[in-house]
Amino acid sequence: MRTEFFTGLKARFGGLCLSFMLAVVAAGVFPSVATGQEAAQMQPVATESVAAAAAAPAAEAAPAFDRGDVAWMLTATLLVLMMVVPGLALFYGGLVRAKNVLSVLSQVLVVFSLVLMLWVAYGYSAVFSAGNQFFGSFTQFAFLKGFTPDSVGNTPIAGLPDFLFVAFQSTFAGITTALIVGAFAERIKFRAVLLFSALWFTLSYIPMAHIVWGGGYLGEMGAIDFAGGTVVHINAGVAGLVAAWFVGKRLGYGQTALKPHNLPLTWIGAMLLWVGWFGFNAGSAAAADTVASLAFINTVLATAAAVLGWTLVEAISKGHPSALGAASGAVAGLVGVTPACGTVGPLGAIVIGFVTGIVCVWGVTGLKRLLKADDTADVFGVHGVGGIVGAILTGVFSAQSLGGTKVDLDIGHQLWVQVISVGFTVLWSAVVTAVILLVVRALVGLRVSEEAERTGLDVTTHGESAYEV
Repeated sequence: MRTEFFTGLKARFGGLCLSFMLAVVAAGVFPSVATGQEAAQMQPVATESVAAAAAAPAAEAAPAFDRGDVAWMLTATLLVLMMVVPGLALFYGGLVRAKNVLSVLSQVLVVFSLVLMLWVAYGYSAVFSAGNQFFGSFTQFAFLKGFTPDSVGNTPIAGLPDFLFVAFQSTFAGITTALIVGAFAERIKFRAVLLFSALWFTLSYIPMAHIVWGGGYLGEMGAIDFAGGTVVHINAGVAGLVAAWFVGKRLGYGQTALKPHNLPLTWIGAMLLWVGWFGFNAGSAAAADTVASLAFINTVLATAAAVLGWTLVEAISKGHPSALGAASGAVAGLVGVTPACGTVGPLGAIVIGFVTGIVCVWGVTGLKRLLKADDTADVFGVHGVGGIVGAILTGVFSAQSLGGTKVDLDIGHQLWVQVISVGFTVLWSAVVTAVILLVVRALVGLRVSEEAERTGLDVTTHGESAYEV
């Protein structure tokens, strides 16, 4: 690495982050050896299932899963796929200038596809296998070792075919990484995006998913994150903020208006996100049951409340409510209710959505100015801020006394746990992202040339344009 990278404030911060990462890697990147009991619990059961099936007459064999649950989870997986392509891609594509729309569409699609491949190669194994508090084993289920088309029970959800659970979780990994694209859109090298995404998925998404959902540190502590407030939204939002700082501001930012080129595209993308989010939230119940129904209605109500909250603030502060604001409010509400949707009641969801919508208006205006970041699509202002608000309020409204499902929940204690989970996620994502960006900058560089940025990435990177004049 060239020595000039270690001059200035960013370099000192990067050096500190690198030291932290090295300590974390030394302590936890290689999973500890599981105890005999843990290993026995985590071992694939496909062999036993095959043997049992062979011993019993085929006519007497009963399915090990409920067909209704399988049908719903297949549908939920497709809905989450729709959230990314075309939903997220269109949402971001409309927010950039006409000369960069294809570059953003391409980045979302290719990053999502790359992460799906990495998920099958080692991601699923590293999240949902035995290991330590931060990582599972990168090899136990590598390339879905031990899984077959008929295998059931090798995943945390025993009532689903193994491949279906892997596919559903792959979409979460893919959309989380693709969310970051919106923060540094219009000025980053395509190869830098791909290298960054592969490293970030490995060192930030995988450990956070294991820490919360795979039996790691925050999960054992009792943090409530039903569908990804910390794992997905805070994780990606903080990464977007750090990336926006490292890549730098767009040419002309703060001096001339860099307006979205097609707000109808963004509006359509937001509505596709809302529809797809039912797979994201209700699908996280992993069954067609009452929990999925609760998550479903909460996703309806919180989003609507956030739209009204955002619209109200704009009408009062600006004198006119905007279509972009209403669409952004919908996304903010979806983000806010994500960690809470399976444990709060409908009234709690409404409060969470309304508050998140109001706070996120400040997140994309006042807070954004304070942070001095050119976050193109307000990834941090919506996903980071909305995720933080939702994660903390989850600790309040999950209590049965306030309409939630958690009996005898100590709200004060749960709030403390939620705050710890938020702080841990912010710190982890910020440090890991900074280190990765330093590595990517040293290997391939981060930013396109000034000439390429002025011309537009559609032409200079992809050799095509979205609109022929």
